[in-house]
Amino acid sequence: MKHPIELVVFDIAGTTVQDNGEIARAFQTALKAYGYTVPVEKINPLMGYKKTDAIKKILDEFENEPVSVAYINDIHQNFLKLMVDHYSSATEIKPLPHAEDVFAYLKNKNIKIGLDTGFPKEITDVIIDKLGWLQRAIVDHVISSSEVPAGRPFPYMIEALMLQTGVKDANKVIKVGDTEVDVFEGKNAGCLYSIAITTGAFTKEELMPYEPSFIIDDLQELIAILDTI
Repeated sequence: MKHPIELVVFDIAGTTVQDNGEIARAFQTALKAYGYTVPVEKINPLMGYKKTDAIKKILDEFENEPVSVAYINDIHQNFLKLMVDHYSSATEIKPLPHAEDVFAYLKNKNIKIGLDTGFPKEITDVIIDKLGWLQRAIVDHVISSSEVPAGRPFPYMIEALMLQTGVKDANKVIKVGDTEVDVFEGKNAGCLYSIAITTGAFTKEELMPYEPSFIIDDLQELIAILDTI
């Protein structure tokens, strides 16, 4: 019997792939090179954003005048190099607990699996290649914020994944992510559920004001939600 859900879209870092704070540290280092000292507490809430958008939001707090796109891109290139170097040299990139088990469950139900991320494609490709998720057909499609007109909270990445998987009805799509903008991305795309998870940047208490459909602490909890649909 065909499951009524046809596609689940997951975030990457903090949702399906372990993040040990290296992204925030790379942001700090990239910004420090341009004279900005930014605490992790200000960076973590921006984890789900397209990275150039995150940099602009941080700089807007420091500068009285609008910063140029070229300046933002310079800092972003610094961040990009740091992250590509990190993931390229990492001996192991770990999926979060139960991620691959949940993917296998979805495959068994003929539900397509999409990954989307605020990372640009250069970083995403390194992560996914190291995990081997596309090569082993563990997930179906991956998209980065640099491949669409705008990143989260806009719905473009989900819409692109729907197009790639042939899913026409957003009411047959579920979004799962660990940040505020993940939640709003799912809502803006019209997904049946926009589910928040506490394995990344935000706690349950921090996620509650954004009114996700559910808040889960482990990806395995998604199975029980799917079994009720």
